Amino acid sequence: MILKDEINRRRTFAIISHPDAGKTTLTEKLLLYGGAIQTAGSVKGKATAKHAVSDWMELEKQRGISITSSVMQFEYDGYCINILDTPGHQDFSEDTYRTLMAADSVVMVIDAAKGIEPQTRKLFKVTAMRHIPIFTFINKLDREARDPFELLDQLEKEFGIGTYPVNWPIGCGADFKGVFDRDKRQILTFNEFHRGQDRLSAIECDITDTKKLDELIGEYSRRDLVDQIELLDGASFDFDIDKVQNGTLTPVFFGSALTNFGVEPFLENFLKMTTSPLARNTKQGEVTPDSESFSAFVFKIQANMNKAHRDRMTFMRICSGKFERDKEYHHIQGKKNLRLSQPQQLMADSRQIVNEAYAGDIIGVFDPGIFSIGDTVCDIKHKVEFEGIPTFAPEHFAVIEHKDSLKRKQFVKGVEQIAQEGAIQIFHEPNTGMERVIVGVVGVLQFEVLEHRLKNEYNVEVIRSNMPYQFIRWIGNDDIDVARLNLTSDTKWVQDFKGNNLLIFTSEWNINWALEKNEGLILEDFSKN
Repeated sequence: MILKDEINRRRTFAIISHPDAGKTTLTEKLLLYGGAIQTAGSVKGKATAKHAVSDWMELEKQRGISITSSVMQFEYDGYCINILDTPGHQDFSEDTYRTLMAADSVVMVIDAAKGIEPQTRKLFKVTAMRHIPIFTFINKLDREARDPFELLDQLEKEFGIGTYPVNWPIGCGADFKGVFDRDKRQILTFNEFHRGQDRLSAIECDITDTKKLDELIGEYSRRDLVDQIELLDGASFDFDIDKVQNGTLTPVFFGSALTNFGVEPFLENFLKMTTSPLARNTKQGEVTPDSESFSAFVFKIQANMNKAHRDRMTFMRICSGKFERDKEYHHIQGKKNLRLSQPQQLMADSRQIVNEAYAGDIIGVFDPGIFSIGDTVCDIKHKVEFEGIPTFAPEHFAVIEHKDSLKRKQFVKGVEQIAQEGAIQIFHEPNTGMERVIVGVVGVLQFEVLEHRLKNEYNVEVIRSNMPYQFIRWIGNDDIDVARLNLTSDTKWVQDFKGNNLLIFTSEWNINWALEKNEGLILEDFSKN
C-alpha cells in the first residue's frame, strides 16, 4: 500500500471526560470491536476481577481510576485506529493536556444524569483551542438521565458549539427502549442482558409506521418519540461535515457503554466523519502528513512501565511520512543523529516491536534519558522543529526528603525521572543540593502518586511537608540579581534543574508587591523551556 493510502486510513483520537462518566469503559468496548481484546474488564472491578485494560499502573488498578494516558492501536473495517485514553481526574489533567496535542480529534464522554461537569469544561477549552473535531457520546442511558434536549442546550450554551444528534434516546433508566437513528430511520432496541459481547441488529422502522413502532417500543414511548423527532428535524442544527471537522459542530450519540449499547453505531459514524491525520505547524512552516520526510514529536514520557526492566519509554506522535526501524534520524534538541532500533506499539502494558509506522501512529521508544516533552525527531536531510508543548504552572507545593540517607542515589534518580515525565515539577533553593527537593504539582493527588512510585519503583520512602505556596512565576529577566530583589518574607526564590530562576508566592497580593517594588522585573506564568 502506498504512503498516502496508509496515512489516509489512520484515525488518531483522544477520549476525555469527567471521572466516572464511563470513558475507560467506552474505550474497552471499542477495543472489543477491533478484536484487540476478548473480554472487557470493569473499571472498578465489580463485574469481573479484571482491571481496565488501559490502566497499567499498579495504583490505577488499586484505585480504579486512570492516572496516566494510555495508547492503544487496533484495526477495524479497513481503518487503523489509535486511541489515546486519558486520565479523567483533574489532578492528572496536565497529562491529558499534553496528550490532546497528539490527537486529531476528540471524543467527549458525558454522564447523561450529570451533564457537563467541571473537568469536562476544562478539557473542552484545551480541545477547542486547536479547532479539531469533537464528538460527544452521552453515556449511561440505561440509568435515570436528564432530558436530552436539556443536555443539548447545555452543550450549546456552555461550549458555544452546535450539536447534531445522530441518534435519539427512547426513554431512560427502567424505561429505556433504545435509540432512533435519525439518518437511517432505524430503531436500535435495548437489551440489558448481553453485557457488551453481542452486536445488535437495527430494525428499519419509519417514524410514521405507528403499528410497527407500537410493537417495538409501546404506544407511550412512540408518541414521545414522534413529537421529539419532529421537533428535532425542524429546529436543530443541520449536519455540516465542514463544521464538524473544524470543531464548531459536534455530532451527538446516545448510548450505554457498560452494556455496549450504541457503541458500534457510534464507532462506524465516527470513522466516517472524523479526519485522517492533520497537518502540523513547525518553526519552518506547515508539515503535511503525506510528506515523504519523516517527522515526530515527543508528547509523553513514562518510566518503569515494566518493573522487571526498570525502563523508560518515550511516546512520539508521527506527524509526517513513514518511520522505519533502524533508520537513522535526527534529534533536534539533542543536535545529533540516532537510530531507534526497538520501536514499539502498545496496548496498555503489552508491547509489540514494529518495523514501520506512519503519520498518525503513536510509537514508543526506549529512552536512556535523552528526550524531553516537546522534542522533535525528524529526517536528517529535511530538518523541522515542532512548536513546543506548554507547561502548566503547578498550584500545590511540598518539600520531600528521603528517610534513609543511604538511599540518596535512588531518591535523586527517582525524583528526576518522574519529573522528566512531566507529572511533577521539581525545584530547589539556590546553593542547596538534592537532599531537600521542592515539588510542584497541578493536583494534590500527584503527591500520593509520587510517594507510591518512589516506594514501589525505586525502593525509597520519603517525608513530605506541605508548603503554603499557591503561585509560581518564572523570572523573565536574564540580567537581574535575584538575591537583591525586594520581596515579602513569605515569598521564596527557587530554581528549576535547568537553572531558571523562579519565585513562589502565597498570594496574588505578594506577586503584585514584587512587581511594584522591583522596577523592570518580569514575571511569567509559563515555562520558556
